[in-house]
Amino acid sequence: MITPIYTIESLRYSSTHYESLILSSTKKYTMPKFFDANPRDKKTSFMAALSMLLIIKILCLATFAEATTSKPLPSQFAKLSRSTTAPGASSSTDTSPCKGTPYKAACQSLLLTLNTNNNADLPKTSKELFDYSVHFTSSQAHSSRDQLATTFLGQTYQEIDMTHLPGSGMRDCMELLDDTLDQLSNVINRKNDPTHTHNDVQTWLSAALTNQETCKESLLENVKKTHLEKFDVIDSMAKNLSQFISNSLALYVSSYGLPSTSPRGRKLLTDQSNTINDFPSWVSLSERKLLEASVGEIEAHAVVARDGSGTHTTIAEAIRQVAASLDGGGRNVIYIKAGTYKENLKIPSKQKDVLLVGDGKGKTVIVGSKNAAEGSTTYDSATVGVMGDGFIAKDITFVNSAGPSKHQAVALRVGSDRAVIFRCSIDGYQDTLYTLSKRQFYRETDIYGTVDFIFGNSAVVFQSCNIFARNPGTGQKNFVTAQGRTSPDQNTGISIQNCKIEAQSVTYLGRPWKEYSRTVVMQSLLDGSIDPAGWFPWAGGSSPKSIYYGEYSNSGPGSSTSGRVNWPGYHSSLTSEEAQKFTVGSFISGNDWLPPTGVAFDSGLGGG
Repeated sequence: MITPIYTIESLRYSSTHYESLILSSTKKYTMPKFFDANPRDKKTSFMAALSMLLIIKILCLATFAEATTSKPLPSQFAKLSRSTTAPGASSSTDTSPCKGTPYKAACQSLLLTLNTNNNADLPKTSKELFDYSVHFTSSQAHSSRDQLATTFLGQTYQEIDMTHLPGSGMRDCMELLDDTLDQLSNVINRKNDPTHTHNDVQTWLSAALTNQETCKESLLENVKKTHLEKFDVIDSMAKNLSQFISNSLALYVSSYGLPSTSPRGRKLLTDQSNTINDFPSWVSLSERKLLEASVGEIEAHAVVARDGSGTHTTIAEAIRQVAASLDGGGRNVIYIKAGTYKENLKIPSKQKDVLLVGDGKGKTVIVGSKNAAEGSTTYDSATVGVMGDGFIAKDITFVNSAGPSKHQAVALRVGSDRAVIFRCSIDGYQDTLYTLSKRQFYRETDIYGTVDFIFGNSAVVFQSCNIFARNPGTGQKNFVTAQGRTSPDQNTGISIQNCKIEAQSVTYLGRPWKEYSRTVVMQSLLDGSIDPAGWFPWAGGSSPKSIYYGEYSNSGPGSSTSGRVNWPGYHSSLTSEEAQKFTVGSFISGNDWLPPTGVAFDSGLGGG
């Protein structure tokens, strides 16, 4: 996250700041330094010329949507136009198929591609238009990834070794594009599995959109290290792709009559059962037996021990070995014996179902120190970064030891769907826990930090956790949360239930990082260090009307709402019906996937 409010030293800039910086410093497009090729090197000169052509092509693609706003829509869509009004919506003079999409120019460009290609099988309903939109968006994402590779890395995507890319916004964008393509593929193939729910589809599209926002943020953080012309090209590409994803998400929500402003419960894409013997059908029999077993009964595929008594001495080696031996199939169980492991780890999107088991909080400790002050992006600063779905961590401490003066320094970043963090400790200062995207659950976990130390755009529930705000650095303020929802159609937000929030100095429950930020604190114990206002604006003296902040049935000296902020989007006293929407069962569909993990959870409001 990037946006400073208090001091120049905080290094937390907004995108508006950087856009004005770029516009003021570059009045016209400048020739990149890599075009100053040695004339004696014909190969280099040729590659430079090819790169320029590709940059021009990318810029043309990035502005294509804007260039089509004045063109008439094809007549073939007249019937479709009359059938795309969302259920319950009032009639309007705008009856185009793009009605309700946030980026109408991009939507119209999509329709024009259908007309231009003389597609004989034109979509006849809004649901068919959604399907075409997702396929088109996926093709755009593939093209973007290939162009990034050839233009800026001089290789095809297949030739790239992701582990050796430079630590910059470029590498972040490549990783995030990989995951975006996985999410879009999930959406395209959803009809092959009748157990998938509407919540699944919204999760995948929400994550794909978050990935593009994260790419742009990484580029902004790296703007001083990246040629401005490179920044412009990649930023335009990410914005272009974001528009098509956002439109696809809006089309899905409207086509299937889903609410776009509040969480929804489980609803199947078909009427078929989603369980087998009380377990989700996606959990195999062998996995059910494995996940029901106690830790002592689980047979680990790899054992990590610093003293050499295991199969590996580093966690990174174990992750690589397990990935290679299981080829992505089955649960990857890695037992990490007590000890302090100074490593930075990544579990990529292709490596699913990783289970890391330690010997307990403070016993099995993974430590890193990457941070923004020393050149890392927020995304890349994570001590442990997880993108593979089905991730579980149990009895482990994750630490970023950079300290408060180093600004953004993530201890754990999770972009894994159906992730569970159980009985762990997550220790840092600014931006400690990055709940990047998808559905996550944290139980009996301790989280330490200062500025925005729980942030991201996942759908996440914290239960029975201890949340500790440390003393902030000079000129800083403490904020427990900074939620990053950018669209009303995303099914994301932060829910803190039955937790304890304590602090060493005055602390705010959170501030809205993005326009549709959504955070609820309920049935939790708040100590006296919570500022009476409770919440703090991101910039200026107010917050967007589109945010959703709420409190329900909290206790403790910091729980009084009499002095809370007076924002249109703040709800000081949620009803039980409203609060129910942010429970495990409703908000993250936890009843469908948490039981087989063996982790205790409260499905509703009980136990608070």
